[in-house]
Amino acid sequence: MSNNVRAYAATSTTSPLGPYTLARRAPRNDDVVIDILYCGVCHSDLHFARNDWGWTSYPVVPGHEIVGRVIAVGAGVSKFKVGDAVGVGCLVDSCGHCVACEQGQEQHCKEGPTFTYGGVDRIDGTPTHGGYSEKVVVKQDFVVRVPDNLDLKGAAPLLCAGITTWSPLKDANIGPGKKVAVVGLGGLGHMALKLANALGAEVTLFTRSPGKEADARRLGAHHVVLSTDPEQMAAVAGQFDLIVDTVPYVHDLNPYIPTLTFKGKLTLVGYLGPLEPALNTMPMVVSGQSLSGSLIGGIPATQEMLDFCGVHNISSDIEVIKMEEINDAYERLLKADVKYRFVIDMASLKQG
Repeated sequence: MSNNVRAYAATSTTSPLGPYTLARRAPRNDDVVIDILYCGVCHSDLHFARNDWGWTSYPVVPGHEIVGRVIAVGAGVSKFKVGDAVGVGCLVDSCGHCVACEQGQEQHCKEGPTFTYGGVDRIDGTPTHGGYSEKVVVKQDFVVRVPDNLDLKGAAPLLCAGITTWSPLKDANIGPGKKVAVVGLGGLGHMALKLANALGAEVTLFTRSPGKEADARRLGAHHVVLSTDPEQMAAVAGQFDLIVDTVPYVHDLNPYIPTLTFKGKLTLVGYLGPLEPALNTMPMVVSGQSLSGSLIGGIPATQEMLDFCGVHNISSDIEVIKMEEINDAYERLLKADVKYRFVIDMASLKQG
């Protein structure tokens, strides 16, 4: 049986993604072979394909919001069987023994986690490649089960956008009686609204765009605050136990800090880099507030999030595209022209 599969890859910083033949490894003792049905499109895919972060090695096959069905398992696999609906997120391995891994926080592995694409396999040293492909072979400990009732297309973005927003909500013990605000209404923001609402919190959206109120309420927001309106911002001073900031570019955090409660927390999940303008720490120090960052989530948290979504029938709002439409989708992503996540139907690749 050939291990070659069809895929789409970026081959340079400037070239569009195009067809690529990828050699997947033969399954090891603890591997699961997955026939990929759908793969979500994340901002990270675009950044990585274009080497915006400066560490891309080409060629690279992006995609870390993978949903499919198991078609084969290694002899030592006990967690999954052929036919299971499964997912793979941003991670495919970690050291397994550091303080982070032992706590189920593999994304913070002290030796460095192995990412689904753009990483290096810890056993054979080959580059890892992601879900813009027909199949993927992944260690069983990094595969998660997708609840049977969830639409597989809408479940794909849960593997990144879902877990990225779930982690700060769980870390802050969000539930009934808590107030949560979400900054930004994109792929991450819309999942944060849905999850915070389902956890029982009172949910507010901070937005710069007056036209988003109806959609925000449909997605789970109880209130919408225009962050550019000083009066509206003053009216919510001291209210929020947690602010989940999903904005992926540099922006001013200072207006949001006064809206936190005593000991409240603002968690960044969208932006990586230096803050501009500078953060005035005075109000934070006076009120014991904190600014934190959160990176996706570990495998246990990802499974917990999926199970929660199964119980509450939560999935992502998506637009399904064909594999050959990926370059147009990237351009639309740059213009925020998607509600709220692109998902590639891999049948289009297999028929290509």
